[in-house]
Amino acid sequence: MLKRRHFQTGMALAGLTASGARAAMPDVAGDWTGALNVNGGTLRLRLHIAPNGSVSLTGMGPGGVLTDGQVTASGEQIVMNFRAPKAAFTGEFNGRDRLEGTWRQGPSNVPLNLTRGAAGASDAVPPMTLERIAVLRAQSGSPALAAASMRTGGPPIVWSSGERRAGSGMPVDNGDSWHLGSVTMSVTATLVARLAEAGAIGWDDTAGALLGAAAPAMHPSYRGVTFRHLLSHRSGLPRNLPLAQFKLYARDLSDPREERREYTRQALAMEPLGPPAATYAYSNSGYIVAGAMLEARLGASWEALIAAHLFQPLGLGSAGFGAPGRKGGTDQPVGHAMGEAGGGLVPFPPGAGIGDNPAVMGPAGRIHMNLHDLLRYLGAHRDRSGFLRLESWATLQTPPFGGNYAMGWIVRDDGSLWHDGSNTLWYAEILCDRSRGVVAAAVANDGYVDKVAPAVARALREAAAGV
Repeated sequence: MLKRRHFQTGMALAGLTASGARAAMPDVAGDWTGALNVNGGTLRLRLHIAPNGSVSLTGMGPGGVLTDGQVTASGEQIVMNFRAPKAAFTGEFNGRDRLEGTWRQGPSNVPLNLTRGAAGASDAVPPMTLERIAVLRAQSGSPALAAASMRTGGPPIVWSSGERRAGSGMPVDNGDSWHLGSVTMSVTATLVARLAEAGAIGWDDTAGALLGAAAPAMHPSYRGVTFRHLLSHRSGLPRNLPLAQFKLYARDLSDPREERREYTRQALAMEPLGPPAATYAYSNSGYIVAGAMLEARLGASWEALIAAHLFQPLGLGSAGFGAPGRKGGTDQPVGHAMGEAGGGLVPFPPGAGIGDNPAVMGPAGRIHMNLHDLLRYLGAHRDRSGFLRLESWATLQTPPFGGNYAMGWIVRDDGSLWHDGSNTLWYAEILCDRSRGVVAAAVANDGYVDKVAPAVARALREAAAGV
């Protein structure tokens, strides 16, 4: 989800019928928001339709940059065709406030629904309450929703509502753990900073130097790629391996190093999307390669390194990997996805086979923790605590090659830091606002992101206003 990446198109708000008569259209002027969920990654979108018929589409977070296209409308249907990437969206209005349709790109047909309203708009934000979190949970349709915030010098506050597993009657608890998806990226980057300060690795160590022997088919473009490139999505690596290859990797491994090396060999043999530094391309593979570089230099798994050098020093006792909780249990919240043919939410408890992405994805998105520990971690970034030197915090929070993506963080227009994450079964958003002295998080155990994202985004804002 990236900040302010625009393309402009022309749009006919009223198309022509076969007879040449002008078809009636709902009043569509204004803002519409939604989320595109592909291969474990999420791109939240904002569509703005001006009264004069012009339209702009903005990616609100990490994801591919959308370029120009053409939008036409006829009756209740809108069609958008894009030149690069070559893609199309077809949608129909369901009432005046919802546009439901399909995003088509290559062989993929992905649901994309747009809801009237601008997520993140500047309207007045009431402070979070228990009553309010329950309302937002009901609006989201998620089995459970929780939010938390903390101001400098103040205590952490957590609000939660709903069930750990749909239909279980087991309520969520303020101490429960949540899967964080790509929120993991800033944690991996913080580990790199810690190890760089210790002299174990260098920010400018290259993939060629650390992985050249393990990846002999590495594309020449990647040989000079450094931790800085990988952690700011400036390596040129594609987002993921092709799905057929991706699905072959194990979901649960106590030591994923061997599979991570194999994933890295395949990723580094792929054709780059563009030259390093100049090319922004959100890439889970980039973080996996960074993890493999740490493992090659230090001889321990990313999991062991982050537990020893980050979880333990920061006191993150609830932090772990994969879906939280016991195999098949409801001792922690359980992730959910929409069933086939609109069959309602389906729970995917730990050990359910597809309860998380493959273990190789650890550095990009497999951490879980409770909200108290997540606030503690965010507070270290807010306060630029003694865990790292000030120059290391600045490195993590500053885009190294321009743009607005730092090291696992999006730097927003107001200077605050934001990110989100989903493994298609959970959704989370985090905020670090140093100017206000506030950190906040909001989470749901439902991976139907375009449905739950508006409520989670609202819960994040209201939690930040609640301290």
